[in-house]
Amino acid sequence: MTYKVTEEGNISTVFLNGEIDMDVVEQAKEVILPLIDAGKEVHLNLKDVSYMDSSGISVLIESHQKALELNSKVVVKEVSKSVLKVIMMAKLEQILNLE
Repeated sequence: MTYKVTEEGNISTVFLNGEIDMDVVEQAKEVILPLIDAGKEVHLNLKDVSYMDSSGISVLIESHQKALELNSKVVVKEVSKSVLKVIMMAKLEQILNLE
């Protein structure tokens, strides 16, 4: 997994790339959670994520819940087909902010 973060006003966009699985889940959290803690609205761009397992899904859920606690939000954008399939199987499209 690689990533790039861009800032625009109060919105931080995290472009994730590659596979998000249990090997990189801590790295993903280290990127995303401090942005939420800083009060940013976080947009996760998943168009270049080729694979995500349940540990990756847990990062999306944890990020979403943390943002709600802090009156912010996490928006999941441009989800790749393979990741969207996993999100739909877990019925998370009803919970996560998908764009």
